[in-house]
Amino acid sequence: MYKLRTSDIKRLVKYYIKKFNTRNPFELANCLNVEVQLGPLGSRAGCYMFLKNHKCVFLNEDLEEHELNLVMAHELAHSILHRKENCYFIRNKTLLLSSTNEIEANIFAAELLIPDSLIYENPGMTKSQIARLAGYDERIMEFKVLRKK
Repeated sequence: MYKLRTSDIKRLVKYYIKKFNTRNPFELANCLNVEVQLGPLGSRAGCYMFLKNHKCVFLNEDLEEHELNLVMAHELAHSILHRKENCYFIRNKTLLLSSTNEIEANIFAAELLIPDSLIYENPGMTKSQIARLAGYDERIMEFKVLRKK
């Protein structure tokens, strides 16, 4: 299994943001021809599936907006980084998983949803405060990669 370096993932996210001029995971999915469906998924927050040569993301319709964006960004990462593998986002668990694919998807989501500028413009804030400012669970900051300015 090929493991991506965090710098590769950061560079890839930057490429997609620049190419499509958006950080919105739903807009990026549309640009990348990823089919997105909302529906009842029980305890699963979302999943990515590669079905008959089509990239599909299924999201739980019961998610709140901020959680929906996080799950969408995570599943979008799977559609880009792990195209032919089926992956599930289990609520309150996936940010804690340690498999390579899940860590890579979490890094991608953190890079997409938390701009470096938000951190650099608020130097006195903790990681937890930055995450809350952006509207996400503080665990997302564990996957955020920063470079010195």
